[in-house]
Amino acid sequence: MSRVFLDSNLFIYQLEDLGPRGHRANFIFERLSRRKDTILTSALSVGEVLVKPLRTGNRALETKYRDLLREPEVKVLAFDRPAGEIFARIRRDRAIKAPDAIQLATAASAGCDLFITNDDRLTAARVPGIQFIASMERAPV
Repeated sequence: MSRVFLDSNLFIYQLEDLGPRGHRANFIFERLSRRKDTILTSALSVGEVLVKPLRTGNRALETKYRDLLREPEVKVLAFDRPAGEIFARIRRDRAIKAPDAIQLATAASAGCDLFITNDDRLTAARVPGIQFIASMERAPV
C-alpha cells in the first residue's frame, strides 16, 4: 500500500473529460483503489476543482466533486507550517509556480511515495519527502 498524492487536474479529468485524459484518470483511480493505496490531495485541490461549478452554478458537478473528495476515499491535507517551510525551498526554483509548489510541499510534508500530475514540468523536480513524481501518462500504477 502506497501514499499517492493526486494533483487537482486528475480529479477534473475524472469527472469532466470524456477523452483520453478522462479515461487515463479513471484507470489511475481504479488501480489505486484496487491496490488499496491511500489517495491524498490538498485543500488547494478542493478550491481548484470547485471554481468552475461555482462560477457556472452547476450544483450537480459541485456535488460530484464534494463527494469525490470525501474521506475515506481521498484524504485532503492542509497546507500547514511544515509544508510552508518546504514550499519556501521549492520556490527557490522560480520556474515552479506557487500553486504547484503548494501541492508539492503539501505532498512532501505528508511523506508521499508518488505524486501524480499532468504537468510534465513538475516531473523533473526533486522534492525530499516525495519518492517519485510522475505524469499521469507515465505513472507506475
